[in-house]
Amino acid sequence: MDTMRGMQIPLDHPLLQRIVDDLAEKGWSRQNGFLPQALTLELAAECRKRAAEGELAPAAVGRGPAQEIREGIRGDHIQWLEEGDAPVCETYMALMDGLRLAMNRSLFLGLEDFESHFAMYPPGAFYLKHLDRFRDDDRRMVSAVVYLNDAWLPEHGGQLRMYLKDGVEYDVDPAGGCLVVFLSGEVPHEVMPATRERLSLTGWFRRRGNEPF
Repeated sequence: MDTMRGMQIPLDHPLLQRIVDDLAEKGWSRQNGFLPQALTLELAAECRKRAAEGELAPAAVGRGPAQEIREGIRGDHIQWLEEGDAPVCETYMALMDGLRLAMNRSLFLGLEDFESHFAMYPPGAFYLKHLDRFRDDDRRMVSAVVYLNDAWLPEHGGQLRMYLKDGVEYDVDPAGGCLVVFLSGEVPHEVMPATRERLSLTGWFRRRGNEPF
């Protein structure tokens, strides 16, 4: 598996093309070693720093005024990335923008932006089966999860379980540097509980919505 060493990725990079081809053929893609180890460790350190400073908050379910904290559904703590964020986050967002452009060029998805947040699952936390697209907002087109966990073993749990066509269940261990992308409105999934802290960057490539600005 290729590892990207530079942060500027050509749109015809073989790794980006594999992701695009996977999305076109089956609606999801898993790429181990998508992030270089050094960047993965830096992002993990940034996530832990923010958690130690109390910046990660319990994640809600729902949207807008209907949002609520429901630990029986999801137990992660999150913080959204913002423009002008830490340099390591800017580096990550630049990588994902390259992926956005590659998907638009090959799949004509009309993706306009990418939103992302750190997610920390304490031991035992989970997120029940769900879709990433809201019923009243169809802007999220492609979900992307990058894992930031060093030396993760299958027995630690914490797998992403995707429910694919024909009743197939597919589990992904949240090993550091691994990227999983899938069509937001078509792949139900859940996060299984883990025996250790579980870190990721979770995000969505979005198209223009029907709502007024």
